[in-house]
This record gives sequence, C-alpha cells and structure tokens, in this order.
Amino acid sequence: MSSTNIFEMGLERGAANHEVLTPLSFLQRTARVYPERLAHIHHDRRQTWAETYRRCVQMASALTKAGVRKGDTVSFICPNITELFEAHFAVPMAGAVLNAVNTRLDAESIAFILQHAETRILFVDREFSASAEQALKLMGAERPRVIDIDDPFYDGGALIGDTDYEAFLGTGDENAEWSVPDDEWEAIALNYTSGTTGNPKGVVYHHRGAHLNALSNNLSWDMVQHPVYLWTLPMFHCNGWCFPWGIAAAAGTGVSLRQVRAEPIFDAIKTHGVNYFCGAPIVLNMLNNADDSLKQGIEHQVKVMTAGAAPPASVIAGMEAMGFAVTHVYGLTETYGPCVVCAWHDHWNELPLDERARLKARQGVKAPLQEGVMIANPQTMEAVPQDGITMGEIMIRGNLVMKGYLKNPRATEESFHGGWFHTGDLAVWHPDGYVEIKDRSKDVIISGGENISSIEVEDMLYRHPAVSEVAVVARPDEKWGETPCAFINLKPGHEVTEAELIAFCREHMAHFKTPKTIIFGELPKTSTGKIQKFRLRGEAKALK
Repeated sequence: MSSTNIFEMGLERGAANHEVLTPLSFLQRTARVYPERLAHIHHDRRQTWAETYRRCVQMASALTKAGVRKGDTVSFICPNITELFEAHFAVPMAGAVLNAVNTRLDAESIAFILQHAETRILFVDREFSASAEQALKLMGAERPRVIDIDDPFYDGGALIGDTDYEAFLGTGDENAEWSVPDDEWEAIALNYTSGTTGNPKGVVYHHRGAHLNALSNNLSWDMVQHPVYLWTLPMFHCNGWCFPWGIAAAAGTGVSLRQVRAEPIFDAIKTHGVNYFCGAPIVLNMLNNADDSLKQGIEHQVKVMTAGAAPPASVIAGMEAMGFAVTHVYGLTETYGPCVVCAWHDHWNELPLDERARLKARQGVKAPLQEGVMIANPQTMEAVPQDGITMGEIMIRGNLVMKGYLKNPRATEESFHGGWFHTGDLAVWHPDGYVEIKDRSKDVIISGGENISSIEVEDMLYRHPAVSEVAVVARPDEKWGETPCAFINLKPGHEVTEAELIAFCREHMAHFKTPKTIIFGELPKTSTGKIQKFRLRGEAKALK
C-alpha cells in the first residue's frame, strides 16, 4: 500500500472550497436574503437590512477616503444606537479595527485608550462630548480626527467635531468595493479591560473568533430566526458579546436603548415584542425589584442571558417567577464575552424553583464553539477532581480566546502559560462536568485556615427580602486572620439590622462563614457597573 495520504493527493485548498471566516459575511447574506426586514429600531427610526448594508459599505468607503488604512483604529464613544451597530460592520469593511470605548470612563482613562490604540478617527455622540473633549485636551497635539454623532432623539451635549456622522457618510460611495480580510487572524476589534488598578489592557479580537462566538452564542441560547433583541448590554462591552454580528446572522431586529432603566426595558418588551436581551445580575435585580405595574401585559416568553459576577440564585428565581427564561453564561473580555454556558437539561424542569435556580447559578460547560474548559491548579496545570469541592482556576482555550493584549507581550505570555488562558477565577468542577465559580482568586476569605467563598456568603444575603445589593470582602482579624465583612445596600423602604442579617446567615449556613461585620450604604462601582471590591477591602481594613 502507498504511504502517501490519498486524501491530500490533488485536493488543494482554493477559492472554490475555502473562505476566510468573518462576521461581515452575516450582514452580506442577510441584506440579500431579507432586504426589507428591520435591522434596527431607534425611537421612530426604522432601518432595514438592505439600508444597513448600503450605509455600512458607504461608511467603509468614507473611512478609506479619509485616509483610514488596514490596521488603523477607529474609535466610537456612543450609546447603543444605530451608528455604533453599523460601525461593527463598516469599520472592518474598511480593513480597520473597531474600538468601542466605555462611555462611563473618565477623561483620563479615555485619553489613555485613544493614545494606546493610536486612534485615527474618533466618533463621539453628543451625550459624551464633555468627557471626550476633556480627554482630547489631555492628549495634546497627538489627537485623532473627531466626527460628531448628532442623534436627533437626544437633546443635550455639544458638537465638538469637524463634521457629523451623516455628512461624513455622504462622502462615501454606497456601491464601493470591499473585501474580506486576507487572513481571518487579522484584528477586527479592540476592547479594553475595566481594570480596577492600573491602566486597562487592550484585548485584540480577530475575525475568526468574532464569527465563531457570534454563532456560538446564538446556538447556546436557542436563538430563533428573526429575534427581536433589546440592547440592554453595552456594545462597548466585548462588542456586545458579539451580538451585533449574531443578530445579523439570525436576520434579527435590534432595539436601541440609551439608558438601562426598568421602565424603558419593560416598555420595549411590550411595544416591540422583544424576546431576547442580555444583562448583568444587577440589571436582573433591578427588574425584579421594579414596580409590579411595569411588569403587566407581557404575554410572550422573554429569554435573558446573564453573566458577570455569579448571579445569586434568588435573582434567577425572581426572573423565572416573572416568566423570563434565564440562561447563565460565563466569559471575560479576553474570550469575546460568553464562552461557558449553563446548558439546560429537560429533566431539570421537574425540580422545584429554588433547585432550578441553584443549578442555573452554575457557570456550566464549554459553549458550542469553544474548544476547552478546565479547572486546574495554576502552578502544576493539573486538572482538579470533579468532586464539586476541590477549587482550582478556570482555564480556557480555543477559537474564542483573544489574539492577545495590545503592545503587552509579557501579559499575553503570562495569561497563556501552559497553553491555556488563565482567567483568575476560582471554581469547582461538579461530577456532571459543570463549572461553578467560587471566587476571584483575590476575593477568597481565609478564616482560621478555612477558605470562605465571598460569592457563597453574598448569595445567602441576597435571599433576604430587604437586601438589594451586597458585596462581601475579607476584614483582617487578630484571632482568625480574616473574617467576612458584608457591605449592603437595602431596597427602598426596607429596614433590617446588622444583628438580624447575621442571625439570618447563621440560620442557613455554617457559622464560620457568616459575616462578622455588616456595613450599610451605597456600593462603589466601576465604569462597567462592577462592584469595586478593592475599595471595600480598603474600608474593611480601616475598620477598628
């Protein structure tokens, strides 16, 4: 027999049988197949997929005519409106890299990002013109060209650019030629981590990962064809978990949302028939606690995808009680958003609500198009036993992992040690293969030699009817080394004492895990809405 591989003889890769993976193909297909279907709704503005495609081609042409070249960065400081949605296609159509900037950042952080990214053109919505203008002043002479986004449905802010979006769009050709990247490894987007200490790191996405994660999210969520998706999740956060591209793949309709508040969310669900939206646990908690009158009149199923800090089981239970189907996912900026999903089993539907919520609070298993998830010892890289007890670090590898950190090879190398991406999250592996986060490595409380999961204590406190928000950190203790200290924000109109909350915890969990100190008040948050535990640790350390 011949030693030659017969399946390689004369079977070459070529234009007829191989194409670069890019999410730009989703827009092209949907515009051709469903040209008259709505792509985006922004107040009274309705835009079809055919119109969206034409505008994206025209914007790509305008960018090219303005001097944007392959590999240049184009930044947007903009809410979840049509222009930012279009940018997810138009910018990479020009061969450039999209940088959607966190709109909640201060001027100094924005200036750092624009300089680090070497932004060529900056589009600024007038709502954020003040912070953008201040950032540009900090940059001095090395500043990008500024183009205004003058949203007619927003009254306020100022125009600080040399032209506006629509006028700039008009300089382009809607019939211009554009092409997919030569290599799917080419960068498509740049996102910055919301670092709580030091400067944020620039996370680089490639076309292949964006294409695959968009499809992976749709698959893991059982997203139907033609979904109506509400933009509660910021598009600046992991490119909206890749849903701008995923909605295009499903020929869906996106609904704008400038501000994440309960009233407009419930109104959009009822008015536009929204059946999908994403949100952090804090958003779900807000909807749970909303006035009952807002919740009336929803007669269709709404699917919710949530991630971030592990959502308390009580929050999931509250959403399920409203008839919202919750899918819990896990991911990071470095993994294009969700890459682990709590895949549901039909027989779990027979369980009581509390038990279903407990199962849904687990992070789950690898997403459909992720290659590997492992809980391991970060030093030895040995997987921990699947006993639901032994903690290790969550490790991820596959196509849904970033190219690396921009201009930071050392951090990239460290994060990829051992051929896996190190998340920094500590978790256990259950016998059924499901992952459950127990803490960030820096948030574990070690009391009398025992490891206490701050998330476990938070979950218990969330079950108390008076608690709206909670964060648990370590407080130094002469006898025990550390003890749990809880910072709590109560629901409006509710009262509860420190002693009552401690007694509540002691009744439902091991006594050594119960908080020894409780402090009431507003919780400090990052620009992305994450509770700043490093500040709370400082406050706990300063307590006498």
